Amino acid sequence: MAGQLRVALAGAGAFGTKHLDALGQIEDVQVTSIVSRRLAQAKEVAAKYDVRHATTDLDEVLDRDDVDAVILATPTQLHASQAIAAMRAGKHVQVEIPLADSWADAEQVVEVQRDTGLVCMVGHTRRFNPSHLWIHQKVEAGELALQQLNAQTYFFRRSNLNARNEPRSWTDHLLWHHAAHTVDLFRYQSGEEIVTAHAVQGPVHPELGIAMDMSIQLRGSGGAICTLSLSFNNDGPLGTNFRYICDNGTYLARYDDLYTGREEKIDLSTVGVSSNGIEVQDREFVAAIREGRAPNSSAADVLPCYRVLADLETALY
Repeated sequence: MAGQLRVALAGAGAFGTKHLDALGQIEDVQVTSIVSRRLAQAKEVAAKYDVRHATTDLDEVLDRDDVDAVILATPTQLHASQAIAAMRAGKHVQVEIPLADSWADAEQVVEVQRDTGLVCMVGHTRRFNPSHLWIHQKVEAGELALQQLNAQTYFFRRSNLNARNEPRSWTDHLLWHHAAHTVDLFRYQSGEEIVTAHAVQGPVHPELGIAMDMSIQLRGSGGAICTLSLSFNNDGPLGTNFRYICDNGTYLARYDDLYTGREEKIDLSTVGVSSNGIEVQDREFVAAIREGRAPNSSAADVLPCYRVLADLETALY
């Protein structure tokens, strides 16, 4: 695709605006429409980012001829159906993690992508954070081999609020959303298929209806293991920390920053095209469309992750 790429954003919340900031750094990309559940929010965000069209109706946007691609930063429960609708309307799509919250829906998205031949990318951002990119490049070069990935994903979310402390219209999920990041990352960084997966969870919240604590163990086909702890009960530093225990060093990844096991910061200035993982991710989406190829983190590429999540859900319930 030559010329300007015209993108619509659905979901103008905390993460959607991160995509708008990232897209603003990419040449020959124009955001042409903002979709939000609340029209006032859609108009406010559109005005801030100088976008000429705002609406609450995704179908309206999918009918527009000034939209080539859509980024979905919408509630988890809508991801699969909206991704399918976008592709059936002839639009390339990037859907924020998770691709779906069931194995059947994840499979259907991949089937539609194969039928349409359009780009369908999933926002597995850890693949694109410079910290994890540095590790991946070392593994690819044969300089590191992963022995164990230890991850802690901790939030304090005992009420249904988003990252801006605003009420959510949907309920987040430790397994299908937050564990998806690490399950995919373990497979991606180790280069191994996941052959063993176990999980236990704590009590279900009486109002939210979800488990607030979870522990997951994975083993790869080559012997690497992953230990993942997740909590919505954590009253302390928030976010996810990754400890890569390798045959040739230990490394601590904190989003876009990387340290040795002795807390010595590693220079990542030569890794990737930006120090912002969301921008690197969006650049890959744009490049894949322009080059007519499958992107890193395509729906088909990350599908095995969702098979593992479905198996874990069955074991938990």
